[in-house]
Amino acid sequence: MHSPSGILANLPTGLRTPLIDCYNSIISSYSEHRWEPSELNGGKFCEVVYSIISGYIAGTFPPSPSKPSNMFDACQALGKIPANPGLIGDRSVRILIPRVLPFLYEIRNNRGVGHVGGDVDPNYMDSTAVVNISSWILAELIRVFHNVTTIEAQEMADCLIERRHPLVWEIENVRRVLDSTLKVRDQTLVLLHTRPAWTMASDLFSWVEYSREDLFKARILNPLHKARLIEFDKINDRARISPLGVTEVEKVILRNSFS
Repeated sequence: MHSPSGILANLPTGLRTPLIDCYNSIISSYSEHRWEPSELNGGKFCEVVYSIISGYIAGTFPPSPSKPSNMFDACQALGKIPANPGLIGDRSVRILIPRVLPFLYEIRNNRGVGHVGGDVDPNYMDSTAVVNISSWILAELIRVFHNVTTIEAQEMADCLIERRHPLVWEIENVRRVLDSTLKVRDQTLVLLHTRPAWTMASDLFSWVEYSREDLFKARILNPLHKARLIEFDKINDRARISPLGVTEVEKVILRNSFS
């Protein structure tokens, strides 16, 4: 299992931290149906990514992100730089990522964000595009800087996602659901929802403080797996929330907890 602290650790802290913070802000806003903040954070994400790829191509990372005077022109300029076969991910950082950044930035600046009017509000579909494109860019950066496969890169990107809400308290390596009236089943789903990467079953068992680990797997994890709310990987003793599980948490459990 990948450690979040080791992912993109070769980037300066001044770039790595805002990159991950912006990405998590996009994911959190989207999961909470706050479409406009999701799009606005997409613009900040673009500026951080541009600073990373331009610094990588130049051979020197800036200590912190900066906003180019014209995102479209700046990205086009990267594509005109001669190819460098010795640079891992050269085409990706010169051509592919710079071609999608202006589109993402355009949604932030000139679409429905902050505007009223028109027949159809584009914010939902635009923010969906922001989430998908941002996820692809982050995974692509991980693939390049860690020289891994696309599948491994996506797994590592998932490790960086943190959905934060006041129902879950984290202290050191322990997570607790603060609403003790929630059923263990629902607590487990909420805990898996906060980080949609693989979580060890032993950690979940410890966090919900069930009586016995074998009973926790039999009575909680197995039924959730059968209902397709989670994937319970018995071989590696780990669990991961499914899209159905995410919907259950966001539309039922969390809504009831704060109603």
